[in-house]
Amino acid sequence: MAGRRGARSGRGWDALPPRSSRHPSDEHPPGETPGGERERGNVPARRRRSSPGGYPRGDREGSAQPEQSESELAREICLRQLSVRPRTRAELAKALARKEISEEVIAEVLDRYDEVGIIDDAAFARAWVSSRHHGRGLARRALANELRQHGVDAEVASEALESLDDEDEAATARALVDRKLRTTHGAPEAVFRRLVGMLARKGYPAGVAIRAVKDALAARDAEAAEFADQIDADALADESSDPG
Repeated sequence: MAGRRGARSGRGWDALPPRSSRHPSDEHPPGETPGGERERGNVPARRRRSSPGGYPRGDREGSAQPEQSESELAREICLRQLSVRPRTRAELAKALARKEISEEVIAEVLDRYDEVGIIDDAAFARAWVSSRHHGRGLARRALANELRQHGVDAEVASEALESLDDEDEAATARALVDRKLRTTHGAPEAVFRRLVGMLARKGYPAGVAIRAVKDALAARDAEAAEFADQIDADALADESSDPG
């Protein structure tokens, strides 16, 4: 019995397992952190991720871009404006002034753009006249007003408007009236006033507008033709142009 008790008191089947003398951190392989990352020297991996000097990546001293010059900013503004549609020199100058670009830099940048043909007011005016006349049916008077609003010089605008003559205006006015008549209904007198007003808003002189509508009504039907016969286009045009 004594021997058996002695056996039990020793390292037998019921003996407590020996306590490990290893530290919990020793359970990981040498040189590896609990997260599975290896160390180099005495610097843990997590600490090595920080940039030298404590700066976040991409924010180190010396990585900032140099400040943009006023000329570079002016060119950038112009290119953004021109990417939307062609602009006149006056439009670009106004856009630069709104951004507080100095007059000296504005003149310098726009002079250079003039030299290389990036801006060309004469070409702008010609394209504008062609597009707005054929696309919207605008007459010379309305086109001249639009070019003035875009800052085109009066002489340059006049040269562009020379591409349209009286015959062009008369033909365009008649085409506009014919197209509008397809969807316009009512008494001939009301239709007449409505269509003459439409042409006037597009810049057509009173004589051109009245004649275009009269001729279109004469070709429409018997009732409209009878009304058209009573219209004295010249007298109405004189009344419209009389300032009194």
